Amino acid sequence: MRLVSWICLASLGWLACAHVANASITARLEDPYTNEGETQTFTVNADGSFSKLDSMTLHVNSEAGVARVAQQYVWFNRNMTDVQILEAYTITADGVRHDVQPDQIRDVQEARSFNAPMFQDIQEKVIVFPAVEPGARVHLSYRKTQKQPLVPGEFSDFTPPDLVPTRNFRLIYDLPADKPLYADARGFTALQPVTREGRTRYEYRYDKAHFSRLERGSIAYVSYGDRLMVSTFPDYATFAASYKASSSDATTRDVTVTRLAQNLTAHDRTPRDKAKTLYDWVRRNVRYVAIYVGRGSVVPHSASAILANRYGDCKDHVALYGALLDAVGVRNEPALISSGSIYTLPSVPGYGVINHAITWLPDLQQYADSTASNVEFGFLPWSDMNRPTVLVNQGVVAQTPATELTTRSTDLSIKVEPDGSASFTYRLEASGATAEQARAMLRAQTPAQREESIQAELRSANLRGTATLTTNDLSVADGPLTITMKGTLESLVVPGAAASIPALTSLAGGLEADTRYWLGERQRTQPFVCHNLALHERARIELPANFHVLDMPEAKRTQDRYVDFQSQYTFDPLGNVVTMARDGTTHFDSDVCTPDDFAKMRPAIEAIGRDVRAEVIVKSTLVESSSVASQAP
Repeated sequence: MRLVSWICLASLGWLACAHVANASITARLEDPYTNEGETQTFTVNADGSFSKLDSMTLHVNSEAGVARVAQQYVWFNRNMTDVQILEAYTITADGVRHDVQPDQIRDVQEARSFNAPMFQDIQEKVIVFPAVEPGARVHLSYRKTQKQPLVPGEFSDFTPPDLVPTRNFRLIYDLPADKPLYADARGFTALQPVTREGRTRYEYRYDKAHFSRLERGSIAYVSYGDRLMVSTFPDYATFAASYKASSSDATTRDVTVTRLAQNLTAHDRTPRDKAKTLYDWVRRNVRYVAIYVGRGSVVPHSASAILANRYGDCKDHVALYGALLDAVGVRNEPALISSGSIYTLPSVPGYGVINHAITWLPDLQQYADSTASNVEFGFLPWSDMNRPTVLVNQGVVAQTPATELTTRSTDLSIKVEPDGSASFTYRLEASGATAEQARAMLRAQTPAQREESIQAELRSANLRGTATLTTNDLSVADGPLTITMKGTLESLVVPGAAASIPALTSLAGGLEADTRYWLGERQRTQPFVCHNLALHERARIELPANFHVLDMPEAKRTQDRYVDFQSQYTFDPLGNVVTMARDGTTHFDSDVCTPDDFAKMRPAIEAIGRDVRAEVIVKSTLVESSSVASQAP
C-alpha cells in the first residue's frame, strides 16, 4: 500500500476487518487496480532510525489503472535516507516477465522544493515499469533505510488506505522491547504483540474489497474512515516537547532580525498592530516552499538564514515570524496541525497526519499562517480551519476556529438594445478571507490572464461579449475588495419572438455557483466541507420599447436551521425595467457538515436552485435597419 501524500494547501479563488486466509477480491470495473498483497516491515533501532522493507504486487484492472500503477514513487531525504530497489518487474496477462532496467529507475527532485537550495535533499525515486497493460501485475520490493531519525529516540508511521481493493496487506513493526509502540488502528486488525530476545514485534493486517466513491466536497477519507497511526510518542504533550526542543534557535536575537522587526513596527501602537505588520511583511517577502513537515528534518532553519534567503517551508515561516514577534515583545508559539482535507487527529501523535506548522498568538487569541500569502491577518486559509492543533509551548491540543464568514455583494445593471445586444455594468464587493485571496490573484495577473479571467466570468454565466475591469487599491493588505466590470454582450436575447432572459443577479460565483456545489450530490454519506456565506445580489434589466414582459419569476422565501434565503422580482411598466434581488446566508456551526445536516438542508437548497434558474419571459418585435426603412414606399 502506497502512502498518500498530504500537503500544505491554501484555497484560491478569483472572486470568489480481520484478515481472512485465501481471501479473494473481485475487482469492479471502476476499480483501476487491486493491491493483491503487500508487506511492510519496519525494523526500528533504539535511536529512532529504522529500515523499511516493502514488497507489493498490484494488478492492473483497466486502462485507468495503467496510469496509476506504471510508475511508482518512493520519496526520501538523500541526507538522511538510502533507498535500494530490490526487485521490480511486470508480468503481463500472458505470463511473460519484463524486468525494470537500471535506466528505468531515476532519482528526481521533488517538485514542491521549487529548486530551493535548502530543500534539494528531498527527492523521489521513480520506478518506470515496462509492458504495463490491463491484466498485468506489477511487483516492487525495496528497502528504505532511515539513517538519521526525524526525532532522536522516537519513531512514527502513518498509513492511509489507497482506496482500491486491498488484500493480504500486513504492517510489521519490530522495536526494542523497552520502546513501546502506541497505535490508533481504525479498520486495521492488530495481532497480539510478541516479545523475544529483547525486541517486540507488532503486526497489523488489513483487507477491504470495496471503497465508496468519494463524494464531491467530502473531507479526506482518513478523517472518518480507516487509518493506522503508530508512534513511540505516548501523548501529544511529549510530541510537542520534542518539537519545541528541536526548534530552539540561537539566532532569534540576531541583530538583523531585531532591527528589522523594530523598524517595521516603529509606528504601531498595539501588539495586534505589530503582529499584523510583521505578518504582512513575512507573507509578502518570504517565499513559501511547500515541503511537508516530516519529509525532511523537522528542525527549522535559523531565523537569520531564512531572512537572508527570503524563502522557507512552513516551519521556517513560523521560526522567522516568531523571531520577529519576539523582538517586539509579542508572545507567540508554534502550532502543529494537519493542513489540507484531514480534519481530525488520531489518538496517538506522529508525523504524517501532522504536516504543517502555523503560529498561535495567545494574547490576541488568534492563529496566523504566513505561508498563505493571499490571506490577510485575522483570517486563516480554509485548509487550516476547524482543525485540532498542537500548541508546542503549552503541550496541549487546541482547535483552530470552526468557521469564518465570507460576505459578497453584487450589483448588475443591464441595458438591452432593440436588436437584443446589451451593455452592462457589474460591481462586486467581497470581504472576509476571500477578499485578499482575490486581491492577491489580481495583483499577480498578466494582462492576458486578466482578459482570460474576464472571459471566464462571462462564460460562467453563459454570456458572450467584451468588458474592461477596474478595482479599488490592490496594494493594500486587508479590507474589502471592489471589482467593477463594464462591457457589452452579444445577442443577450434574440428579438422577433417570445424568448427568455436569465434572471441573473451575479455573473460568476455567488448563489448560483454555491447552489450548484450543494446540489452536486443527490444524497451524502460522507462528511463534507460547508463554508459560512452571506450573499447579497441585486440586478436591474432595462428593456427597450420593442420588448414586452410576459411573465416574471415568483418571489421565494425559504428558511431552516442552516439556510436563510429570499428573492424579490419587480417590474416597472413605465420604465420597462425589471429589478431582482436575492439574499442568502448560511449558519453552519463548523466548516464540516454531516450527511444528516445535508438531508435537513436539502429542501431549502433545492428551492434556491430552482430560484437561481428563473427566467424573465419577454416578447419582442424586430427592428428594421435604416437601409430597409429608406426603401419603404
